[in-house]
Amino acid sequence: MSGLLLAGKRAVITGGSGVLGRALALALAEDGATVYLGARSLESARRALEAVQAEAQVLARIKPLVFDVLDAGSLKGAAAAVEAEGGADILVNAAGGNRPEASTAPDRDFFALDLSAVEEVVNLNFTGTLRATQAFGAGMARRRQGCIVNIASMAAVRPLTRVVGYRAAKAAVVNFTQWLAVHLAQTYGPGLRVNAIAPGFFLTEQNRYLMLREDGSLTERAQTILAHTPQNRFGVPEDLLSTLRYLVHPDSRFVTGVVIPVDGGFSAFGGV
Repeated sequence: MSGLLLAGKRAVITGGSGVLGRALALALAEDGATVYLGARSLESARRALEAVQAEAQVLARIKPLVFDVLDAGSLKGAAAAVEAEGGADILVNAAGGNRPEASTAPDRDFFALDLSAVEEVVNLNFTGTLRATQAFGAGMARRRQGCIVNIASMAAVRPLTRVVGYRAAKAAVVNFTQWLAVHLAQTYGPGLRVNAIAPGFFLTEQNRYLMLREDGSLTERAQTILAHTPQNRFGVPEDLLSTLRYLVHPDSRFVTGVVIPVDGGFSAFGGV
């Protein structure tokens, strides 16, 4: 039949309507998986699919799945819908984001930060990852087979200024990845794996306020980032795909609990 590596597999992508999420979804669909593109509304899922450039047979393997990672009821319903079709083999937790109000700035002192904004960022990035893993991972645990990939951030593993809530949340995602990898392997066996990708600096809607001025020029922070990135560029969504493919590959069966930087050398550079 098909020689595609992931033919017959089912993958759920949280945050699938985002730029990174839909790129990850497309990669898995190109490899033969049936992909459930998670989004908060059917309209946002449709807009994401319209932005995807691919052959019709690949697009046919991507299905909208409406749920909110912070809404237990919608997650339960979405997970039940996927289980009715055989259950998830792969879960990619890509839902996340940041808010300016959860970061310090010259006019926003740490001691005056809006804690509700910080909590919102922590909930979206960490709690949403945990909730989605509980919802879609329960079936994996019953089948004792499955692969979970969390999208962390370089902010989680290298000290970065300003992004208080985001950095704390992504650090929690890294810790959770390692904890869950151990827990699932010890409790349910070696067929369950959990890993993470830590992207470096990508221009997204969530961080444009930190990276670009109103006229489109780079901020001082963005210039500093490039100066400390040996490849001297920002990442693009396609840069994450080979790492995702490696982590979900059946031959990676002995790889669990790792966090892989995709950062153009940022984490390797000491500044001199």
